Amino acid sequence: MKETMTAWSELDDRAVNYARALAMDAVQKVGNGHPGTAMSLAPVAYALFQRHMVHDPADPHWLGRDRFILSCGHSSLTLYTQLFYSGYGLEMKDLQEFRTWGSLTPGHPEHGHTAGVETTTGPLGQGIANGVGMAMAARYERGLLDPDAPEGTSIFDHQIWVICSDGDLEEGLSSEASSLAGTQALGNLQVIYDDNRISIEGDTHAAFTEDVSARYRAYGWHVIDVAHLADGNIDLPAMESAIVEAKTELSRPTLIRMKSVIAWPAPHARGTAKSHGSALGDAEIAETKKVLGLNPDEKFAMPQEVLDHARRVKARGGKAHEAWTEKFKKWEISNPSGAQLLARLRTRTLPTAWEKSIPDFPSGKDVATRKASGDVIAEIAKVLPEFWGGSADLAESNNTTIEGGGSFLPSTSQIPDANPYGRIIHFGIREHAMGSILNGITLHGLTRAFGGTFLVFSDYMRPSVRLASLMNLGVTFVWTHDSIGLGEDGPTHQPVEHIAALRAIPNLSVIRPADANEVAQAWRVILTSDAPSALLLSRQNLPVFDRTIFASATGVERGAYILKEASDTPKVILIATGSEVSLSVEAQSILESQGIPTRVVSAPCLEWFDRQSQAYKDEVLPKSVGLRISVEAGIAQGWRDYVGDQGFSVSLEHYGASASATTLFKQFGFTPERIVEEVLGRLA
Repeated sequence: MKETMTAWSELDDRAVNYARALAMDAVQKVGNGHPGTAMSLAPVAYALFQRHMVHDPADPHWLGRDRFILSCGHSSLTLYTQLFYSGYGLEMKDLQEFRTWGSLTPGHPEHGHTAGVETTTGPLGQGIANGVGMAMAARYERGLLDPDAPEGTSIFDHQIWVICSDGDLEEGLSSEASSLAGTQALGNLQVIYDDNRISIEGDTHAAFTEDVSARYRAYGWHVIDVAHLADGNIDLPAMESAIVEAKTELSRPTLIRMKSVIAWPAPHARGTAKSHGSALGDAEIAETKKVLGLNPDEKFAMPQEVLDHARRVKARGGKAHEAWTEKFKKWEISNPSGAQLLARLRTRTLPTAWEKSIPDFPSGKDVATRKASGDVIAEIAKVLPEFWGGSADLAESNNTTIEGGGSFLPSTSQIPDANPYGRIIHFGIREHAMGSILNGITLHGLTRAFGGTFLVFSDYMRPSVRLASLMNLGVTFVWTHDSIGLGEDGPTHQPVEHIAALRAIPNLSVIRPADANEVAQAWRVILTSDAPSALLLSRQNLPVFDRTIFASATGVERGAYILKEASDTPKVILIATGSEVSLSVEAQSILESQGIPTRVVSAPCLEWFDRQSQAYKDEVLPKSVGLRISVEAGIAQGWRDYVGDQGFSVSLEHYGASASATTLFKQFGFTPERIVEEVLGRLA
């Protein structure tokens, strides 16, 4: 059915003009920021929030809402002004405190800090990829809860709206994510591209001349081009027509390429690079307000009748919410099992006795930790329907496939096992987009997602990992082939500095299990903590410790634990992670045979260990034992905190080589004999 649009009123026009003025005033007051884009985008953002998006300011977490992402986060006033107008909790005082200590209006939007902000944006391109993740999550969640409803009729159907900039589309991340969105035929994703042709260095044609519309059509997107008016203002009727058209396109994502003039209608600043990231100055602001028909002497002006008019969206949103709730109640009655599942998913709790699904691995057979992780994923998937994920084209190597789960692909796909509600995501060779899409999936709210690649390629996705940690999202990054132990692929594929680099990211738990049962327990902790986690796994087979001889693998939850105690008061403590733990156990046997009591500590996650009580940390690593040696096939950075001034690190301070894992470990000194040699030398 064709959507009927009501005409814009004089109050709507005034609201847009005051929004432009607020962008100028807020940046001028603090002395820094990005006024130009917020000025030119004001009518589009206002139209979305007031006339097109389904949202309820009284409930920012309403399940049935559309999602809005401002990918060009530097233009944060675009979003803050609409949150102020809509009644999400921001008031004029908050706009006056823009970019200052303790305010609700930081320089870039921050998820969890300001009501109505769906994701943290700032690094360009992330918002678009987050939006792709949210659109994918919306489809998967529909499959869990209401798969048989006709297209566009389910209470779980909604739109993902993104406003992005030239800079977003210059970043390779957006290309990766947009390509996948086209393959996935995400008809619930609408991206408005603000094509103002200005960045900090000036005209973007100095570096960005491609035909963006043609590129997105090649991706499989529906593309609508909207030119600006002769005077430089946005052609709002054409823009709204494009928005309505986008909402009716259900088989493809839509890109609305909207031409605009940055800082319109500033007499001198419009169309300039200066207006992108600098205050306009009092004189230019005054002249611009005159053009807008506003009082040039007023700052942060907001007539009550204008604000009251804008805040009528609260009543409209409330009515939409009420209507949705009535449909939701009927759905609950006719779908009792789905309703029960949804109630659990909304609180991100796990089903009763779910931990029984975690396998126990018998000793006696060596198992690569990547293989063990694959086995755990398979068992977890049987009891957690919200658990899904995939790999950046390395599923067979990463062991991230859910057997029988179906490939998450649109119904039009010719790929075998394609299923619009499948559990296996094929990210393609797009590590950065994978990380950001996982963030978007998790931000959407109901499911738990994971993604895999080789550890060395964590470099390709680091910005997304950092943002997952900044937002404290329960994303699990599965990184296999975690050391020189991957062997013949050589130094380009062998991580050396990566473990330490990941440990440098605040709030990220970096977990490197020593054997299959540590992997199982790590997954248990990951799912119960629901926080950003990095699981580092071996390519090569590792011994499975006999837990009747060694301590229980449940010690993993404490980050580090005494795996094998010394025969007497220890003189030496060997602290190891991953594949080097078994080497340390062999070294312990040699040292004990020479009368040197030696303790072996497995330290799969230093972040979890750091959170333990001081009493526990002193129990595992008593200060009375000065000789502590860390053993890890990576750089030693960070280990000084654990080995102390008298300790030593058996580490790798250079790149690897192309040879078998056995050869490389021997050549680079990762052997029990080398560990013993270091101990004896220091004891002497």
